Amino acid sequence: MRPALLNPLFAPVTSLSGVGPKQDKLFRFLLDRSDTPRLVDLLLHLPVSVIDRRTRPKIRYVVPGTVVTIEVTVDRHRPAPPGRSRAPHVVYASDDTGDVMLTYFRAQPGYVEKLLPVGEKRYVSGTAQMFDGTLQMVHPDRVVDEEGLAKLPQIDPVYPLTEGLAIGSIRRAMVQALAKLPDLPEWISPEVLRRCSFPSISEALHRVHEPVELTDILPQNPFWSRLAFDELLAGQLALALVRAQLRRPAGLRNAGDGHLRNKIIDALPYALTHSQQEAVKAIASDLVQPVRMLRLLQGDVGSGKTVVALLAAAAVAEAGKQSALMAPTEILARQHIKTIAPLAERAGLRVAILTGREKGKERRDILSRLEAGEIDLLVGTHALIQGDVMFKSLALAVVDEQHRFGVRERLALTDKGDAVDVLVLSATPIPRTLVLTYFGDMDISELREKPAGRQPVDTRAVPGSRINEIIDAVGRAVDSGKLVYWICPLVEQSDVDDFAHLTNATKRFEILQKRFGDRVGLVHGQMKGMEKDRAMAQFASGEIQVLVATTVVEVGLDVPAATIMVIENAERFGLAQLHQLRGRIGRGSEASTCLLLYHEPLGEMSAARLKVIRETTDGFRIAEEDLRLRGEGEVLGTQQSGLPGYRIARPEVHAQLITQARDEALRIMKDNPTLSGERGEALRCLLYLYERDEALPLIGAG
Repeated sequence: MRPALLNPLFAPVTSLSGVGPKQDKLFRFLLDRSDTPRLVDLLLHLPVSVIDRRTRPKIRYVVPGTVVTIEVTVDRHRPAPPGRSRAPHVVYASDDTGDVMLTYFRAQPGYVEKLLPVGEKRYVSGTAQMFDGTLQMVHPDRVVDEEGLAKLPQIDPVYPLTEGLAIGSIRRAMVQALAKLPDLPEWISPEVLRRCSFPSISEALHRVHEPVELTDILPQNPFWSRLAFDELLAGQLALALVRAQLRRPAGLRNAGDGHLRNKIIDALPYALTHSQQEAVKAIASDLVQPVRMLRLLQGDVGSGKTVVALLAAAAVAEAGKQSALMAPTEILARQHIKTIAPLAERAGLRVAILTGREKGKERRDILSRLEAGEIDLLVGTHALIQGDVMFKSLALAVVDEQHRFGVRERLALTDKGDAVDVLVLSATPIPRTLVLTYFGDMDISELREKPAGRQPVDTRAVPGSRINEIIDAVGRAVDSGKLVYWICPLVEQSDVDDFAHLTNATKRFEILQKRFGDRVGLVHGQMKGMEKDRAMAQFASGEIQVLVATTVVEVGLDVPAATIMVIENAERFGLAQLHQLRGRIGRGSEASTCLLLYHEPLGEMSAARLKVIRETTDGFRIAEEDLRLRGEGEVLGTQQSGLPGYRIARPEVHAQLITQARDEALRIMKDNPTLSGERGEALRCLLYLYERDEALPLIGAG
């Protein structure tokens, strides 16, 4: 049960004045939620910068491109001419040193006249620009009289926005949410508070949203750091609770004599790499221990994780038990089954797949065979954790993370068996510091080598101005029978200025189709599953030779014949993502080429990323570099760059807090494993606030 004290923070944002159904939709998009966000979601949406309203220059001394507050007298209005809705309403104003134009587009009739009455003195605040030799401010974000100025915050926070949601709407909602903040108990121990100089949670939230100094909103300062530590502690405590549950003594263990594993190894067209052999050995050893396995298998794209997972399932099948492999997308699940099925068949291992697409009689048939113990390994998506999926004796859960699964899904799958062993796969090599954060204290196996016969990919960076040369080169490749991926950052054209120069997949598809006709296909995340699969199947069979795609192909598409990849606006992608994308080629025995098209001019950070990706194909080195270079927020999508599953903690700023949060969580588990008493109640509040409460039912569970 959620502590009653938190109820005000779990009220929907629509309970705030001024937040109606239209705003609800925008807040959902902004805060990345499928349902109506709550006040707690809003309060944890932190500012990215501030506006300093303490400087009030005269018009003559305003620096164009800066945010300023100026005192003006309103001289006259020039409304938009009738019938010309696109023309702006312009207000001419001045002080004793010069003139300024205040420009409003699509203004409501009468609104601007009321806001800025002729002959009156007003204080206007916003970004000043030069336009035709005159200073201009488009849609000032504050217009107040003398009395309003006295109430105006001297320093105003600036938040990440989404189209259609004005900064004023967020600020007004935030003020109301702060007013409803209850008096929360302290869950951080006194020694950590002292050592880190953390303020209380209430002070931290107030100072981040109502800054007193310009530096109050910086991630490295105590206010943001306090919130980051809370978030990290909640994550670590949840993992510690899961770990305590999984580390309990287990009964009968789950590995047989090796006969099925040997058959699979004999059926492989190549020898296992050294690190695959080591991983298989470590897993077999885990499966016979008197406690449950909790192991992370991480390796690069194409390092052979699926085969290791299959050998783990075979070990379990030798003991007469079942395994499940859960992947985050249908494409990935089908990719796994494609690798697994022929090998399993040779060894006499019975496998099946279950996704949202298996329906009716087919689904019922799979479920009845599963319950009867006639399926040894079931591969699937979230469909595996539905209530009617019953195993006869589930002993191994393999979870293909791809950063998309939380503790909740892992638990839901392990609940379908007794003392289930857990193997987590990660295709993105994760630096050691982040492994602790994201997975807790797991045992780790790393697959460092690539399978034999793989060619290194030749990677080059090319300015976007040479696009026509690239299209010609693709033409020559297509004529000689080659297959080409063409990756774009967006699905459709965006109205947001920031994305104006980005090429969208739909437009690029049309351009390439004019040139290459029906040899070009298109795939993106907004298409239906069947359409996506059809386009990918046509590409895999060579029926289409150029596949224009968004990052949906980042994971799971295995087309060994594809040898060329063009990535447009490569500067907009993170290092890990570029590496994942590039991993789609170089999977056969032919030499492959990856062309990174970038938009000029290149920023320092983007140039550094492209340099790293050109120099190395080692995913582990790329992961370390990514962590070192990581700036504030990958531009694409709403996802800020940061720790997977964390909104506030930033790896490059809060790395030292990760280990402190982990140590604190382990200390809590040692001193108060049932989270009882006053401190325990406070820690339960923490887990609810940061949505880590799924681990609470484990306390004292069987």
